Amino acid sequence: MRRFTPVSVRRERPRRGLFADQTRARTAALNQLLLGSVVLFVTLLVVGQRSGTGLETYFLGVVMIFVLTGVTMVVPWNRVAPEWLAIIPVLDIVAILFLRIAIPDGGFGLLWVFPTMWLAAGFGVPGLCGGVLGACAAFLYSALAAHPEQHLNVYTLLLLPMVLLAVSATSYLTARRTAAQRTLLSKQAQMLSQLLERTRSQEQEVTEILDAVDFGVIRIGRDGGIAVTNEAHGHLQRAIAATDADTEAYRDDGVTPLPVEEQPIERALRGEAFDDQLVWFGPPEGERRALSVTARRLLDTHGEDAGAVVISRDVTAEATALRARDDLVASVTHELRTPLTSILGYLDLAIDDPDIPPQARGNLEIAERNAERLLGIVGDMLAASQASRGSAEFSVVPDDIDVAEVIRASVESLLPRAAERAVLIDTSGLEVAFARADSMRLRQVIDNLISNAIKYNRDGGTVSLGSTADDGSVWILVRDTGLGITKEEQAGLFQRFYRGDTVRATGMKGTGLGLAISRDIVRAHGGDITVRSTPGVGSTFIVRLPAGSPNPSTKGERS
Repeated sequence: MRRFTPVSVRRERPRRGLFADQTRARTAALNQLLLGSVVLFVTLLVVGQRSGTGLETYFLGVVMIFVLTGVTMVVPWNRVAPEWLAIIPVLDIVAILFLRIAIPDGGFGLLWVFPTMWLAAGFGVPGLCGGVLGACAAFLYSALAAHPEQHLNVYTLLLLPMVLLAVSATSYLTARRTAAQRTLLSKQAQMLSQLLERTRSQEQEVTEILDAVDFGVIRIGRDGGIAVTNEAHGHLQRAIAATDADTEAYRDDGVTPLPVEEQPIERALRGEAFDDQLVWFGPPEGERRALSVTARRLLDTHGEDAGAVVISRDVTAEATALRARDDLVASVTHELRTPLTSILGYLDLAIDDPDIPPQARGNLEIAERNAERLLGIVGDMLAASQASRGSAEFSVVPDDIDVAEVIRASVESLLPRAAERAVLIDTSGLEVAFARADSMRLRQVIDNLISNAIKYNRDGGTVSLGSTADDGSVWILVRDTGLGITKEEQAGLFQRFYRGDTVRATGMKGTGLGLAISRDIVRAHGGDITVRSTPGVGSTFIVRLPAGSPNPSTKGERS
């Protein structure tokens, strides 16, 4: 990721002060050069039109202006107090007085505009008042000293002072407005500088945090470009490249090729959001890597799509361990199934022997029940291992069936078990409801739910069953009056091999596979199972299936 080094605001403050001092020096030089240029131009005209006699006073003023111009250019005004700079425009007023005394009718009084504007703009109200009063006093003195015998009317005396006052006031107001704008811009620049420093610091922190985590992070921009990646993502890419996979990807089963359009990045670029997509990289027979990828969409301040964040984790060890566990379970269950089937067969033959004593027959029946229970556990474990690998044996063949008939058939087979604990099974809530489902698989689900409702019920409790249908779904309800399930246990209730603390405390046997397999079967039909429970009151399991069409010839169960 790109790194940014924070920049201190303090380091820029001396530069701003130096910039302000240089501005004062440049302003003084420009003002004086402008006045000097005008005087030089006028002097060339005067020399060309008048004789050299009687112009000593005029040239004295010109020399003063040129000297002041040179002084302005030479003196380092950034090293002296700003008040000393006012001497230059004050002496300019005196120099212009000499020019006007020498040539009264030359219109040199207009040159007082330059120093008065300078004083008003650079020195505030004192400069405005002092400049205008000084220029007006010089004007009156020059008018009276040059022609004392002439009668000066009020218009002659007031016109130039009024012009000087108006120009100076305009210069003063403009300077104040400019200073206010400069102050505002300075504050804004300082705020932006602080904001930039804070933003860089936050970006640096985010960068360090992202580089510290062990999962890959990719920020995809609005235009589809990769805006941000972290070091862990680079490590994952190098690990995948080391498998010589040529970026070939496989689905979560590890053997089915994953099309390019279904790969995580392509899905994120299309605007999809998803959780924990497992992708295998590398050939099935060689070294491989498994990544779990999650994508989240981002929104801007207007609520529009602003790209996505894709998070990937290396789950090779976990996925390999799960596959090894499933392979072991499948191997063990396959090996156990054959001898158990043989044991049950010989037990049936022994029980059917009319010459066997009653006591021995009872012992054999106990052995048969336990063998059947063990065979059921083995079947559950085999189904779980096959479902986790997407085995074809776990597929469903849906048909239009009446779920009420399936439920009644399940109840009939479980009545002896319910009678042992005096549990009442209430079927009054069953209604005809046709679902699109596999009757054999659905019977497996119903058997498991009713069996659990009996097992975890209290002696003398009740199991209430119900079925109904609406426009697009069929609903099956199994309610008991048993132990109940806490909210914490409900979160893991449908996980394989999960058994809650409440159940383990009762000492009841189980594998924790029944509900996980039941949910897989229901979801394979396009439905789902949910649970509502209150500890000490009971639990209610609700199964949703897609609705089917009524078919009178459909049987509740297929052989």
